[in-house]
Amino acid sequence: MQICNVCSGETPKYRCPACRIRYCSLSCYKTHKANDTCQPLKQSVPPVQDHNGSYSNVSAEDPWTVEDLLDDDHTDKVPLQRLRRLGKSEELRELLRNPHLRQLMSSLDAADSKADAIKTAMQEPLFVELSDQCLQIVEQNY
Repeated sequence: MQICNVCSGETPKYRCPACRIRYCSLSCYKTHKANDTCQPLKQSVPPVQDHNGSYSNVSAEDPWTVEDLLDDDHTDKVPLQRLRRLGKSEELRELLRNPHLRQLMSSLDAADSKADAIKTAMQEPLFVELSDQCLQIVEQNY
C-alpha cells in the first residue's frame, strides 16, 4: 500500500503531472507546488523496434510514455517484464500482419474516445483474437 508523498497520511489517488509524485488531495498538491519541490522528470526513452526490425529512439516529443499507459491508478496492471513478452511473440506478429487488423488498430489510435472505440472493436472477432492472444502471452506462468 502506498502513502501520500506529501502528508504521508492517506492513500494517494493522484500524480503530479510534472514530477509524477503521488498525492492524496488538492491540499497536498498545493503544498507540493508551494514548497517548490516539484522537479519535472527528464524522460529517458528506450530504443523501440519498428516494423522493419530496426531500433530507434522515440522522440521526447511523443505525447505519451509507458508510465502513462501503465498509470498506477489502475488496479489491473501488468508488470513491464510481462508486457515485453508481447514484442517477442511470433503468434502476435502473425496476427498483426493482417491488413484489416492493422487498419482497425490505426482507427483505435486515432479515435477521440479510446474507450468507445475499444468497445466497438471488441465486436470484431479479429480484435477479440488479438486481445485473447495478448492476454495469453502476458498471463503465462502468472
